[in-house]
Amino acid sequence: MPEPIPAATLILMRPAPRDGAPELLMVERAKTMAFAAGALVFPGGRIDPEDEVAAALLAPQLSDGAARIAAIRETIEETGIAPALLPPADEERAQALRRGLAAGEPFHRLLEALGVGIDPTALTPFARWCPNFRETRRFDTLFYLAEAPDDAPASADRGEAVRTFWASAEATLAELAAGRAHAIFPTRRNLERLARFASLEEARADAARHAVRKITPWVEERTGGRFLCIPEDAGYPVTAEPLETARRS
Repeated sequence: MPEPIPAATLILMRPAPRDGAPELLMVERAKTMAFAAGALVFPGGRIDPEDEVAAALLAPQLSDGAARIAAIRETIEETGIAPALLPPADEERAQALRRGLAAGEPFHRLLEALGVGIDPTALTPFARWCPNFRETRRFDTLFYLAEAPDDAPASADRGEAVRTFWASAEATLAELAAGRAHAIFPTRRNLERLARFASLEEARADAARHAVRKITPWVEERTGGRFLCIPEDAGYPVTAEPLETARRS
């Protein structure tokens, strides 16, 4: 199997209208992608060397600063939403950041030019997944929680992402169950975990109760067949799924 690629993902949450379940920002990946083609995911991607440079300048006190910066950067690139910035970025600045990143400009230089800083502590560590499926690419991914900026419009970059949308975890799981969309195993498990929370504060409290550790699913023979499993004590309500459906998702 290939060596895992360090990556970071951002779970953006916002209150739903009429006191419903909080909504999450979801991205539908392009069907041409080598990894998770056509799947619903949270915005994110690999940690680039430039993120390490930016972390040394902007978040030297954090051992995972590069991952936090990568999660913010990838969210801007894929959705046009710019979270965890100080001061909060209006739509004009968010789009300027997005255009600059698309042109290959270093993230930290774009921030400096626009007079914007980052608040990496606005991201709460939530999970770490490193599946060992026999895929073309493997990722060791840190997941973070963050509050969505107020009234920030999202739009797909039409490259890696073809669609963005806001929906509760329950609504997205219903789409997956109905076969109208698909998601990889870690995304399903994280959606099930997130579906239990009535607010970002509840999600953060749950994250504080479960130390982030690397989750690598394994296959186990059980009554009824082979199951793809994860630890029972990592905060997830569903810890096993038949291998056949898990790999088909």
